[in-house]
Amino acid sequence: MLLESLAVLAADAPSQVAWLTKHDVVTDEIALDFDHALGMAEALVDEGHLNSGVLPDLRENDAVLSEMSGAENADRGTKGALSGDEGWAQTRRLARRVLVAELGEWQQLLPEISVIR
Repeated sequence: MLLESLAVLAADAPSQVAWLTKHDVVTDEIALDFDHALGMAEALVDEGHLNSGVLPDLRENDAVLSEMSGAENADRGTKGALSGDEGWAQTRRLARRVLVAELGEWQQLLPEISVIR
């Protein structure tokens, strides 16, 4: 789940917008999905499924996304912001670095999700 959420964070803006549209979810879902998956990072390291060297990048990504949240930053949570906002660009760089460290390549298929409403 963590690597799948990183794949969405690492994707270029047009791919992210297409993924959001396909699954009919809002932009914040990218950050929320990463936040949920991040909770498993320590356990994945302990179980040998994740290199501990990527934890600083994961934590930095969490900090960047946290700075972008809240009502005062609502404009950063739009599909349009994905292509122009420096915070989203930074999350892409960090996510790509983790994916390269873990998988050897950052470009991954974006996951299919089921949305329960």
